[in-house]
Amino acid sequence: MNMIRLDIHADRRVAVVTLDDPDRRNALNLEMVAELGLVFDRIEGDDDIGAVVITGAGSAFCAGAALGDLQKASADDFRAIYEGFLRVGRSTLPTVAAVNGAAVGAGMNLALVCDLRLAATGARFDTRFIDLGLHPGGGHTWMLRNAIGPQAAAALVLFGQILDGPQAEQAGLVWRCVDDGTLLDEALVLATRAASGPKLLVQEVKATMSDMATVATHAEAVERELRPQVWSVAQPFFAERLAAVQARVKGS
Repeated sequence: MNMIRLDIHADRRVAVVTLDDPDRRNALNLEMVAELGLVFDRIEGDDDIGAVVITGAGSAFCAGAALGDLQKASADDFRAIYEGFLRVGRSTLPTVAAVNGAAVGAGMNLALVCDLRLAATGARFDTRFIDLGLHPGGGHTWMLRNAIGPQAAAALVLFGQILDGPQAEQAGLVWRCVDDGTLLDEALVLATRAASGPKLLVQEVKATMSDMATVATHAEAVERELRPQVWSVAQPFFAERLAAVQARVKGS
């Protein structure tokens, strides 16, 4: 049974990846993880796709890891489950998480690894690890602390606070909270804008932004950006777009 639905919006150059196991609230098991990896391999190999939206079917975004897979789990077993969201986090394409409902534990990790997060009003962000008697994993505390700061991260992880969509926007966990019925449309608008740029350039910019996490000074940042900027001005897409801008200016 397929647990991932892939919809290609060719006119927008956007792929919509839907976790499609609503009876289990889209919980990550090994089968879904393997399928998710194959889907992202296909998407990234398609030159006509420039961005990805990931969401969940039914009332949940992702209810975390399938609890049956966690019983007596070894380090390797945990890593196998992590691979579901880590593969999304490694994507070379811009990714938008359209969080339509509950994002719990590893489901929060799936949202956190995306470049941009949108939440429906009815979304719910719930770490829940301590409630389960389980230590957080998959870089959960690191990602959450970087996203919303140490105090807010402590509120969610240690003190069991749960955020709905508007609260997640207020905390800075998501870019924006939108009405439940418009979530996917809003996510597609954002993804389409990212996909409108030259694919190689967008991928290079995303890699640069990721590297900035380890850059300590402005001077280092200048040097890190210099090589890809020089590369970009030598590309055909720069010449084409520059000529189009110059033509518009001349015609105005």
